[in-house]
Amino acid sequence: MTTNLLDFDLDSLAAFCDGLGEKRFRAVQLFRWIHQRGAREFDQMSDLAKSLREKLKACASVQPLTVISEHQSSDGTVKWLFDVGSGNAVEAVFIPEDDRGTLCVSSQAGCAVGCRFCSTGHQGFSRNLTTGEILAQLWFAEHALRQRFQSSDRVISNVVMMGMGEPLQNYSALVPALRVMLDDHAYGLSRRRVTVSTSGVVPMMDRLAIDCPVALAVSLHAPTDALRDNLVPLNRKYPIDELMDACNRYLEHAPRDFITFEYCMLADVNDQPEHALQLVNLVKRHARSGVWCKFNLIPFNPFPVSGLYRSAAQQVADFASILSTAGIVTTVRKTRGDDIDAACGQLAGEVQDRTRVAERMAKRRTIAIQPVVQSRKEA
Repeated sequence: MTTNLLDFDLDSLAAFCDGLGEKRFRAVQLFRWIHQRGAREFDQMSDLAKSLREKLKACASVQPLTVISEHQSSDGTVKWLFDVGSGNAVEAVFIPEDDRGTLCVSSQAGCAVGCRFCSTGHQGFSRNLTTGEILAQLWFAEHALRQRFQSSDRVISNVVMMGMGEPLQNYSALVPALRVMLDDHAYGLSRRRVTVSTSGVVPMMDRLAIDCPVALAVSLHAPTDALRDNLVPLNRKYPIDELMDACNRYLEHAPRDFITFEYCMLADVNDQPEHALQLVNLVKRHARSGVWCKFNLIPFNPFPVSGLYRSAAQQVADFASILSTAGIVTTVRKTRGDDIDAACGQLAGEVQDRTRVAERMAKRRTIAIQPVVQSRKEA
């Protein structure tokens, strides 16, 4: 069994090389070959001493993930399904725009949080990904896209940890992966251009602020604990006021001067004017100074078992207007890749669930959506 070098940040790779009797500069050379040039065969690494190459062949490897499928949307979005073994597969999505190329990366096979509006959560949870499996998505996408576009320049300018899973529940694998993304000898991304999205794992938010502060997006989706308890079950452990306090603490270390709050617009559930006004009060109650957050309103991407519906465009516009009028920076996310199930909340992959999530969510859904279904029948 060889050691997968994708599992290492630069300091860990230097320690590995030290164990082989090699100096740190050899680790830097190796790191560049792997991440900047996309090499996986040691004989390709021409400036490494032949003796080191022979040592590496005996004990190390660069292990990419097997691509099961690739789909391209009419808008240019690309989705890959990667095999991570034992019947599990995860998805990553590349979203091209005029001024950036964003890769959405998965951190777990499945997700244990179980948000009602997310198809990943409905698939259940199998396991955390390793650092190497997280980075392998970026490694493959960057170098495959360079070949496709016949470019020697970096194609991926932004990474968002918004794929399958709750990143902060896989903290020990996440942080080394982030460090590789930021390292100038690897992908050289700015802290402002790497975003971790969380449903609100408060203790890990505090740790991330110290260990590797990157941009932070918080999946809020409700203005009150009563509603958020139902939509984002983690709220029962870390309620909204506690989450908001953690956001303020994170801002003291963050590369940006605001936190992004993501808000999935669900018809007749969280999209009414009173919900917008409650959000305004929530933000103002926790504001320490000036503009400290922005809202990203996300059109819901329906899937059959959710029992939920997308808010009408006018309803979203009116909701956004209330927030904007109150001085809160608000954007409405443009849906990308929905024709290949690559849009927000649609990533499901293949998960060998060991949490019986389908059974639990079915019970909760039957109770929670009954008033909504009834009101639609009456309408």
